[in-house]
This record gives sequence, C-alpha cells and structure tokens, in this order.
Amino acid sequence: MSDTPFGFGLPPEEPENGDEGKKKGNQGGQGGPNPFGFPGMGLPGGAGGPGGADNPFAAMFGSMNPNDLGAAFQQIGQMLSYEGGPVNWDMAKDIARQTVAQGTADGVKDTSVGVAEKSAVEEAVRLADHWLDGVTSLPSGATTAVAWSRAEWVEATLPVWKELVDPVAERVGAAMGSVLPEEMQAMAGPLLGMMRSMGGAMFGQQIGQAVGALAGEVVGSTDIGLPLGPAGKAALLPLNIESFGKDLGVPAEEVRLYLALREAAHARLFAHVPWLRSHLFGAVEGYARGIKVDTSKLEDVVGQLDPSNPEQLQEALQGGMFQPQDTPEQKAALARLETALALVEGWVDAVVHEAAKPRLTSADAMRETMRRRRASGGPAEQTFATLVGLELRPRRLRDASRLWASLTDARGVDGRDGLWEHPDMLPTASDLDDPDGFVHREQLDFSEIDKMLGEEAQKRDQGKQDEQGDGESDGEGEAKK
Repeated sequence: MSDTPFGFGLPPEEPENGDEGKKKGNQGGQGGPNPFGFPGMGLPGGAGGPGGADNPFAAMFGSMNPNDLGAAFQQIGQMLSYEGGPVNWDMAKDIARQTVAQGTADGVKDTSVGVAEKSAVEEAVRLADHWLDGVTSLPSGATTAVAWSRAEWVEATLPVWKELVDPVAERVGAAMGSVLPEEMQAMAGPLLGMMRSMGGAMFGQQIGQAVGALAGEVVGSTDIGLPLGPAGKAALLPLNIESFGKDLGVPAEEVRLYLALREAAHARLFAHVPWLRSHLFGAVEGYARGIKVDTSKLEDVVGQLDPSNPEQLQEALQGGMFQPQDTPEQKAALARLETALALVEGWVDAVVHEAAKPRLTSADAMRETMRRRRASGGPAEQTFATLVGLELRPRRLRDASRLWASLTDARGVDGRDGLWEHPDMLPTASDLDDPDGFVHREQLDFSEIDKMLGEEAQKRDQGKQDEQGDGESDGEGEAKK
C-alpha cells in the first residue's frame, strides 16, 4: 500500500537497480521515469528491460511479456481516453480484484465462502446481537448477516469508497489544473487533458491497490470505523478471520463470536444514530475543501518556462510544484474526524467488552489483541494515512473506551447511549484528555426543558380552542337576533 496519499508530494520514482538504473534511464534523452510525477505512471518510450524501473507501466501491468502486450496497450488506450470523474473507478475495481487474486503476503488465496461458513457467521451474529441487548439501549441494526469472500468485500464496499475518495481526488485534480496561468493553460490544453486522464488513472491505481490490500486484512465491513457495507448488513470474512486467529491460541468459535460482537455493535450505532455517517463523511469533505496548492514555486519557475519545450514543462511538473498545503481547515476537519472515529471505536470497545467479559474466557486477550492491532498500524491507520493523511492515535481510542466505560458506571446504559442523540452532546477532544472531568460534569436536565415546552404547547392549544369557542358563541348570538 502506498505511503503517499494520492501522490501528494509527487516524488520522483527511484529505479530498482540504483545508480546503474539511473544511467540507463538517461541514455538517449528519451522517455524518462515519470514525466508527470505520478507514482507508477509515465509515457511510453523509456529504455530498459520489460520488468525494470524504466518500464513506466510496470507498476500497473507487471511483466510485459509478448503475450500480454495487446491487453496492456488496450488498457493504456482506455486510460488515456478516460473522460469521467476524478477517479477512474473501473480501473480501481480491476486493480483491486487483481490484487485480491494475487493473495496475501503469506500466500493465502481468496476462496468462495462455503455453506458451513455462511451458517457459522449467521449464528455468530445472531448470538452477538442477543448478548448486546443487555449492554446497550440501541436496538439491533443488522437485519441480515452475510459472509463475504475478499472479492465480495471489494464489490460491496466500492460505492462507499467512491463517496469518500471522490471529494478529495476532485479537489486535488482541480488544484493541479488551476495553478497554471490562463495563457499557459491555453497552450497546454492537450497536456492538461492528458494530465486529467492520467490523474484519474493514478487515483484509480492507488485506490485499487489500497482497497485490494485492505481486503486481505479486514475481518468485517466496519474495521476502519466507517460503515463500508450496505445498511442493515453485518458482514464477516471467514478467510480473514481464520488468518487473524491463527496464532492467538483462542478457539476459532470464540474469535468469530468476538468479531461478530464488534460488527453487530457498529451496526447498531450507525443504524440508530442518523447523523453519525454524514458527520464522519462530512469531515472528509471538509478536508478536501481545505486542500490548496502553493503557487509560489510555480511563480518562481514560470518565467523560465518555454511552452514550446514540453520536456521543460514536464521537468517542472516532476519537480513537485504542485504541493498540497496543510491548511487550518484541513487540520480542523481531520481533528473532527479523528475524534469522532475514536468515540465510535471507544464505544464499540466498551460495549463489546461488557458483553463478552462474562461469557468468553478469551475476552481480555481478544480485546488487547485488537488494541495492539491498532497500535501496530492496522487497516484503519493504513487506509486513512494513504487516502486522507490521517493517522489514528491508539491513545485516543483507549481514552475514549475508558470514558464510555466510566459513563456506564456513572449514568447507566441509557445515560451513556443518550449522548449519541446529538453531536453537540458528545465528548470533545479535550474531554478525551480529561475523561473523569466529563463524566462527573453536571448534566443538563433536558427533562425539565421538555416539561416546560410541553406545558407551553398545551397553553397555546388551549388558547386556540378558547378562541374557536368564543367565535362559535358569537355566531350563535347573531343567529338568535
């Protein structure tokens, strides 16, 4: 998975064979490893062997043996003719499925889910939902339980990835296209069109690789703290659950049940807190709106550019004059997202532990395993670091979990879960620094306000009835006269 979110920073690609590769790439003055600074992208014409670093499409097509040339160049044509949105999602889907088909680093290949595995997942989710009924006031949010293969996870979650990624990719693409002066945009029209096509392909490639790699790790549809699957479906991946529990020394049934508890708890939260999904996705969009491009570097070099010399313009592009800035708007949006995700994960951790502790002997061990998974850079950290530059801090998750547990002790299940009624009622980032202070802070008594509003509404209704009664009496008097 790429560490460079959407090619941010646009570093030049290093040849695999060091200085020798650099010398070969410069022979003849043709081609070049990466004319647009896009990771893994370039233009045909570079020298070198089929699988070497000078093959600009090696990252996309792999080894270019003669049998694959026709299909490879067909894909190149499709890439350059792409005229859709900011991300080539057809390419993303193809690359994600190819990544899944290759298997994970430990050699485990994707397989279809069998009848027995489907039945085991359905039973685990059903039992998990039953256990959760006693530890949360939120009702079940899963109308169905499904068992997915890795490829099925890719297919089912891509619509949500599109919703998450498009705002960021669109803003980056617009920023890259707008930094050139108008006169240069007119001269470089075809080049900018090619850049947009290449940009869509670049984003599609990165997203496809990220989603494909993630499919080999996730155990459900909510591993990254967001509802990636269809509403009302609790989904687990039996193959990944087996890999996850391989060296834990915990019975497979307990591993599956613990992860089913987490999936079902997420489902309850997102099903019955209607504002939560838009709050999280809105933070990502807020980050996208904050993306700006520093034009100072462009201003420094624009006077030296010769529009009739494409190679010089390519060198400027490759030099990284399009550098997204870390703006206050972005920092604020990412802080909101980080805090909200910590609260979601902390709540899930707290209620799952409360449900599992009396029933599963491995509850403590499983809880710590999940926490270590976060701390070592699990799916959530890797995905958000790649896509939006966000790295979740495990300290926040632990603080949030402790805060929710303390709220349960102090206010009960209803008092704890009632905080999800409105985003303004939730703990803030500063409250995570002082959980005890938030827990013991004087609570607002909304019951008195509701009572006053109800009494006022009754008075208004009674007043309207009295006015209507007076009107009817006057009418009767007039009739008698």
